[in-house]
Amino acid sequence: MFRPRTTQEVADIVRACAVEQRRITIQGGLTGLAGGASPDADDVVVSLERLNQIVEFDEIGGTLTVQAGMVLQSVCEHVENAGWYFPLDFGSRGSCQIGGNVSTNAGGNRVLRYGTARELVLGLEVVLPDGQIVSMLNKGLKNNTGIDLKHLFIGSEGSLGLITKVVLRLFPKPEARYSALVGLESFEQVAALLKSARANLPGLSSFEVMWQDYMVAACGAISREVPFNGEHPLYVLLETEGKLSARNENDLQEWLETQIEAEVVADVILPQSGEQAAQLWHIRDAIGELLAGMAPYVAFDVGVPLSKTPDFIHTVRTKLKQSYPQAQSLYFGHLGDGNLHIVTGPYDESVLIDVEALVYDEISAVGGSISAEHGIGRIKKPFLFHSRNAEELGLMRSLKQLIDPDRRFNAGRIYPD
Repeated sequence: MFRPRTTQEVADIVRACAVEQRRITIQGGLTGLAGGASPDADDVVVSLERLNQIVEFDEIGGTLTVQAGMVLQSVCEHVENAGWYFPLDFGSRGSCQIGGNVSTNAGGNRVLRYGTARELVLGLEVVLPDGQIVSMLNKGLKNNTGIDLKHLFIGSEGSLGLITKVVLRLFPKPEARYSALVGLESFEQVAALLKSARANLPGLSSFEVMWQDYMVAACGAISREVPFNGEHPLYVLLETEGKLSARNENDLQEWLETQIEAEVVADVILPQSGEQAAQLWHIRDAIGELLAGMAPYVAFDVGVPLSKTPDFIHTVRTKLKQSYPQAQSLYFGHLGDGNLHIVTGPYDESVLIDVEALVYDEISAVGGSISAEHGIGRIKKPFLFHSRNAEELGLMRSLKQLIDPDRRFNAGRIYPD
């Protein structure tokens, strides 16, 4: 395993591997869920953990240039100390790395307002499979000078180039965050609540939906009392960002009152402190504590059109229960952007592929995506045809052939054989 500290060292390693006809597996924080960082037996592994320095912090223009191995939480803490804010956020924030976030086009809790990693990256530096260094360290929001080449590498999971530096787009740091947990009786009410929230809460940053099965299981895993005694079929944890003011807090409360009066919302919890809000978010992020008790499990990260979500869940829930009555299935997600998570298990190892096929068949039927934010990697590669047609797959293969004809970078991922 190589642990380079500079872009030039990365380029030297890549060129040496090209001479020896060795393939390379690129590793970041090893938090991925699609098998993308798992090397083959003969692979040279290049870890980015020592590429972890800040290159430039433009506190006037609001950009941060970092090496790709910098941990997401370190990035966030550094800029917040200077009054800026980088909004990418998810449960693995303490160990995932910026390069991996960008190469998988990671999403997370605040995509609803800020978009995925793709919308938060202004420029890149990459090393190509022949060792060539390509610098695209643009720092401006507007740069209409032909094909925006950075987008070839964002979301391509290291298959076209090894990201070494990233220019991140920053935002003014919010003075406060306001959260609320609400209980609802139907998915139609969830959709109505989301539409109203988008129209009336300009600072809306998160809209997380949890089905009753997930809520009860998550609270059990972290030894918390279930909110509202778990009596509602659905729960939404929402968050707004903005100035620290009584007016902003009152606006959220008054809007929620209108939703109760309209019989959209059945129950509301408004945290009275940051600690109470963190306890609610701990429930949402408790999936890590749940997984051990469900193994062997299958974790799905899918994109589903909002209008088809209730029928999709009903169908999948019914088919899983009929075929595998011993398994538990939990449903939750960033439904503000159509991202649904399903965790289901335990299963016998021999049927895991069958479980995946069952769910992905239903994803295909509703015109969804087999991966909303985790990427394809090795695990989802056999099912990519559900989300990409033959012409798209052909174009993807052509790009790989053009940039990496010897298939040296992260071979065996994404592209169907």
